Amino acid sequence: MIRNLIFDMGGVLIRFDRELFLDRLKLEKPDRQLLMNQVFLSLEWARMDRGSMTEDQAVESICARVPRHLHGAVEALVKHWDEPLLPVEGMEELIRELKESGYGIYLLSNASFRQHEYWPRIGASRYFDATLISADEGLVKPQPEIYRLALERFGLRPEECFFIDDLPANVEGASVCGISGAVFHGSAAELRRDLRAAGVRVSLI
Repeated sequence: MIRNLIFDMGGVLIRFDRELFLDRLKLEKPDRQLLMNQVFLSLEWARMDRGSMTEDQAVESICARVPRHLHGAVEALVKHWDEPLLPVEGMEELIRELKESGYGIYLLSNASFRQHEYWPRIGASRYFDATLISADEGLVKPQPEIYRLALERFGLRPEECFFIDDLPANVEGASVCGISGAVFHGSAAELRRDLRAAGVRVSLI
């Protein structure tokens, strides 16, 4: 029986839309593609998620290889992409319903140290019992170790958990550790159906 729901954050609770973040900067097309590659698809971004690099270190490292006129944009994308935060429609209402129905609500997210600063600004955060962030642990999804650590830290049994993430590899990583789950495709209504199919008490809208 499912008693606990474990959620990813970016792409599930809040929009993490790289194209949107680049749109905000009104860049020329060549600069836009350069920053997509050198910021979001960079080794520095992966290192921030793992906690082996801070945002300041990442900005310095990335700026060393991009033109000077883009240094401000690099800092904006690394340190201010969350201004403003955009919730995924319907997810706060779903999580509130699950919480009110007695389910444990937990977060397991690949995110940098700065997650602790913007997490309270996410409306759904008020319903979470506990969180585990990759940068704090030096582990990232889909490493099996991070799921096992979450289960231990939260005091949960894998067979009583259901995991939601927008990346199939991360849901598969959870399944390796005995946690069932579903890939989130941006629709809270679809997720409600997936949860209902798994035996979770939730209304269909």
